[in-house]
Amino acid sequence: MTVITEPAGGKRFEGRPRVTVTRRLTPEVEARMTELFDVVLNPGDTPFTRARLIAAMRESDVLVPTVTDRIDAEMIAHAVDAEHGGSGRLRLIASFGAGYDHIDLAAARARRIPVTNTPGVFTDDTADLAMALIMAVPRRLIEATRLVLAGQWTGWGPTAMLGARLGGRRLAIVGMGRIGQAVAHRARAFGLEVVYHNRHRLPPAVENMLGARYEPDLDTMLASADIVSLHCPAGPSTHHLLDRRRLALLKPQAYLVNTARGEIIDEDALLTALAEGRIAGAGLDVFLSEPHIDPRFLELPNVVLTPHVGSATVEGRTTAGEKVVANIRFWTDGHRPPDQVLEGWN
Repeated sequence: MTVITEPAGGKRFEGRPRVTVTRRLTPEVEARMTELFDVVLNPGDTPFTRARLIAAMRESDVLVPTVTDRIDAEMIAHAVDAEHGGSGRLRLIASFGAGYDHIDLAAARARRIPVTNTPGVFTDDTADLAMALIMAVPRRLIEATRLVLAGQWTGWGPTAMLGARLGGRRLAIVGMGRIGQAVAHRARAFGLEVVYHNRHRLPPAVENMLGARYEPDLDTMLASADIVSLHCPAGPSTHHLLDRRRLALLKPQAYLVNTARGEIIDEDALLTALAEGRIAGAGLDVFLSEPHIDPRFLELPNVVLTPHVGSATVEGRTTAGEKVVANIRFWTDGHRPPDQVLEGWN
């Protein structure tokens, strides 16, 4: 078994590594893994319990978790460290998905266990969904669909189901990485004015290409927005970024869209604002305690709720799986995986 001591790579792995995959992947990806590795798949697609995750890490050279698998420092210690009964076998965590906030990077790094992800794969898929929510909420598409399905539509009328036009409205993008930029690119076609807030300002050439204006003060941007779309990563600096105070800055006619992470919004404050009509509506693909959704959301007519499907395309999920395979193969060859998360490595 190889021991990787530096992020740049290590010794070549001899034989076929034992790889445990925590959720079902596309058939093409599972077939490729079966061909290359000693792989343990999850045909039932039942999420791993905490105990099962620890057992999998003890029994595997490589763990392939997803965003639904929370891997904290205690779990890593019990799986790896001998004093806690760990086997010391785990040598790579090859996560499926772009985010890695579900993994304690510091704990993995302390044991020289590289962590990889699959960045850039779901950019267009997530941007497409964000744009769909940006259209669906102001135009009240879900309300209209429910009306038809319930057999309550009585015919066209000049004032029936009136929504809001997109053209000419201001779209405020929080987080202007790959996905935020892809949303800005799409928004121009709908006549939206794009303003963005980001940790770092984009180069002028990129701003000109996207037709986007930088706003250094988040509060100022929120107060002037007609639609807010969230595209920032989860972490201590963004936890409840939109709290009760910031939600109160939004105009009563404003809409909020979140395809990033649930914890970026104070859900209780958002529910209150929606119920009291202090903002016009929301489109949410992510939630604080997935798969649990606060039942109060289900009672609101001015929300569109989707079950974390921003990346749910055959093309995207297959490409992500192929990236996982590539990361494992680079590691077994003794090279640094192309998508290794390098935060904290020296």
